Amino acid sequence: FGVDSRTKLIHAVAATPANVADSTVLPELLHGQETRVWGDQAYRGQRAVIGERAPRARDFTNRRYRHRGVVDEVERAKNRTKSKVRARVEHAIGVIKRVFGFAKVRYRGLNKNLHRLLVTCALANLFMARRRLLACERA
Repeated sequence: FGVDSRTKLIHAVAATPANVADSTVLPELLHGQETRVWGDQAYRGQRAVIGERAPRARDFTNRRYRHRGVVDEVERAKNRTKSKVRARVEHAIGVIKRVFGFAKVRYRGLNKNLHRLLVTCALANLFMARRRLLACERA
Protein backbone atom coordinates (compact mmCIF):
# COMPACT_ATOMS: atom_id res chain seq x y z
CA PHE A 1 0.00 0.00 0.00
CA GLY A 2 1.02 3.56 -0.62
CA VAL A 3 -0.56 5.64 2.16
CA ASP A 4 -0.36 9.36 2.89
CA SER A 5 1.04 9.70 6.42
CA ARG A 6 -0.88 12.90 7.16
CA THR A 7 -4.37 12.00 5.92
CA LYS A 8 -4.00 8.19 6.21
CA LEU A 9 -5.63 7.80 2.79
CA ILE A 10 -4.46 5.09 0.40
CA HIS A 11 -3.09 6.41 -2.89
CA ALA A 12 -1.53 3.28 -4.42
CA VAL A 13 -2.15 -0.45 -4.24
CA ALA A 14 -0.11 -3.34 -5.60
CA ALA A 15 -1.01 -7.01 -5.24
CA THR A 16 1.60 -9.71 -5.72
CA PRO A 17 1.84 -13.45 -5.16
CA ALA A 18 3.09 -14.49 -1.75
CA ASN A 19 6.51 -15.47 -3.10
CA VAL A 20 7.33 -11.90 -4.27
CA ALA A 21 9.16 -9.56 -1.89
CA ASP A 22 7.50 -6.28 -0.92
CA SER A 23 10.44 -4.21 -2.10
CA THR A 24 9.99 -5.29 -5.74
CA VAL A 25 6.72 -3.34 -6.09
CA LEU A 26 8.03 -0.11 -4.57
CA PRO A 27 8.13 1.76 -7.92
CA GLU A 28 4.41 1.06 -8.38
CA LEU A 29 3.61 2.54 -4.96
CA LEU A 30 5.39 5.87 -5.52
CA HIS A 31 3.55 8.56 -7.49
CA GLY A 32 6.39 11.11 -7.62
CA GLN A 33 4.88 13.83 -5.41
CA GLU A 34 6.13 12.36 -2.13
CA THR A 35 8.34 14.39 0.15
CA ARG A 36 9.09 11.51 2.53
CA VAL A 37 9.11 7.74 2.12
CA TRP A 38 8.68 5.65 5.27
CA GLY A 39 9.37 1.93 5.19
CA ASP A 40 10.50 -1.01 7.24
CA GLN A 41 13.77 -2.86 6.72
CA ALA A 42 12.40 -4.64 3.65
CA TYR A 43 12.87 -1.35 1.76
CA ARG A 44 16.36 -0.69 3.13
CA GLY A 45 18.30 -1.00 -0.14
CA GLN A 46 15.83 0.95 -2.28
CA ARG A 47 17.36 4.43 -2.06
CA ALA A 48 18.08 4.53 -5.82
CA VAL A 49 14.49 3.54 -6.68
CA ILE A 50 13.11 6.21 -4.35
CA GLY A 51 15.43 8.83 -5.84
CA GLU A 52 14.39 7.87 -9.36
CA ARG A 53 10.61 7.67 -8.86
CA ALA A 54 10.25 10.49 -6.29
CA PRO A 55 13.19 12.87 -6.69
CA ARG A 56 12.05 15.29 -3.96
CA ALA A 57 11.45 12.52 -1.41
CA ARG A 58 13.69 11.82 1.55
CA ASP A 59 14.28 8.20 2.46
CA PHE A 60 13.14 7.38 6.01
CA THR A 61 13.37 3.60 5.88
CA ASN A 62 14.62 1.76 8.95
CA ARG A 63 18.35 1.10 9.10
CA ARG A 64 20.28 -1.64 10.81
CA TYR A 65 21.10 -0.67 14.36
CA ARG A 66 23.26 -3.69 15.18
CA HIS A 67 26.64 -4.08 13.52
CA ARG A 68 28.89 -6.99 14.48
CA GLY A 69 27.03 -7.47 17.74
CA VAL A 70 27.32 -3.83 18.81
CA VAL A 71 24.05 -1.95 19.24
CA ASP A 72 23.98 1.66 18.05
CA GLU A 73 21.47 3.31 20.40
CA VAL A 74 21.17 6.48 18.29
CA GLU A 75 20.17 4.49 15.19
CA ARG A 76 17.83 2.38 17.31
CA ALA A 77 16.08 5.53 18.59
CA LYS A 78 15.75 6.83 15.02
CA ASN A 79 14.14 3.55 13.98
CA ARG A 80 11.65 3.84 16.84
CA THR A 81 10.62 7.31 15.67
CA LYS A 82 10.21 6.03 12.12
CA SER A 83 8.14 3.10 13.37
CA LYS A 84 5.74 5.48 15.13
CA VAL A 85 4.98 7.21 11.83
CA ARG A 86 4.60 3.86 10.09
CA ALA A 87 2.15 2.74 12.78
CA ARG A 88 -0.12 5.66 11.87
CA VAL A 89 -0.06 4.49 8.26
CA GLU A 90 -0.98 0.95 9.32
CA HIS A 91 -4.35 2.36 10.41
CA ALA A 92 -5.57 2.05 6.80
CA ILE A 93 -4.73 -1.64 6.75
CA GLY A 94 -6.54 -2.11 10.05
CA VAL A 95 -9.67 -0.48 8.62
CA ILE A 96 -9.57 -2.78 5.60
CA LYS A 97 -9.26 -5.86 7.80
CA ARG A 98 -11.60 -4.86 10.61
CA VAL A 99 -14.40 -2.91 8.91
CA PHE A 100 -14.45 -4.62 5.53
CA GLY A 101 -13.39 -8.13 6.57
CA PHE A 102 -10.45 -8.42 4.18
CA ALA A 103 -8.49 -10.86 6.33
CA LYS A 104 -8.24 -13.66 3.77
CA VAL A 105 -8.39 -13.79 0.01
CA ARG A 106 -11.71 -14.95 -1.29
CA TYR A 107 -11.12 -15.75 -4.93
CA ARG A 108 -8.72 -17.95 -6.82
CA GLY A 109 -6.42 -15.87 -8.97
CA LEU A 110 -4.53 -12.66 -8.45
CA ASN A 111 -6.65 -10.44 -10.72
CA LYS A 112 -9.95 -11.12 -8.96
CA ASN A 113 -8.38 -10.53 -5.56
CA LEU A 114 -6.69 -7.35 -6.84
CA HIS A 115 -10.02 -5.95 -8.03
CA ARG A 116 -11.63 -6.77 -4.69
CA LEU A 117 -8.71 -5.08 -2.92
CA LEU A 118 -9.00 -1.94 -5.07
CA VAL A 119 -12.71 -1.59 -4.33
CA THR A 120 -12.08 -2.22 -0.64
CA CYS A 121 -9.34 0.44 -0.57
CA ALA A 122 -11.65 2.97 -2.22
CA LEU A 123 -14.34 2.24 0.37
CA ALA A 124 -11.77 2.43 3.17
CA ASN A 125 -10.70 5.88 1.95
CA LEU A 126 -14.32 7.04 2.06
CA PHE A 127 -14.72 5.52 5.52
CA MET A 128 -11.58 7.22 6.87
CA ALA A 129 -12.43 10.60 5.29
CA ARG A 130 -16.13 10.55 6.21
CA ARG A 131 -15.89 13.20 8.93
CA ARG A 132 -13.97 15.60 6.70
CA LEU A 133 -16.41 15.01 3.84
CA LEU A 134 -19.43 15.61 6.07
CA ALA A 135 -17.85 18.76 7.52
CA CYS A 136 -17.38 20.14 4.00
CA GLU A 137 -21.02 19.39 3.20
CA ARG A 138 -22.29 21.22 6.29
CA ALA A 139 -20.15 24.30 5.70
